Amino acid sequence: MSFTFSASGLALQDLIVGASIYFPPLFKPVLLGFFFWLILHRLLRDWMYSGEIWHPTLMDLSLFSLSVSAAFVILAMW
Repeated sequence: MSFTFSASGLALQDLIVGASIYFPPLFKPVLLGFFFWLILHRLLRDWMYSGEIWHPTLMDLSLFSLSVSAAFVILAMW
């Protein structure tokens, strides 16, 4: 019994194309969501850290996940 490994059907075969690096599709929404999060964090920072929010770090994390989700929707509609 012989086992031959063929990577022709795997998704990682397209990981590197020539000298350039292939970024997975998740990279674009995360990058766009990060910029959305930067804007939202700047606008809401004083309110979040004023003491009204029980855990500002969790609020930041939820804002980031909402920003990435919004970026997914925007890129899907585009």
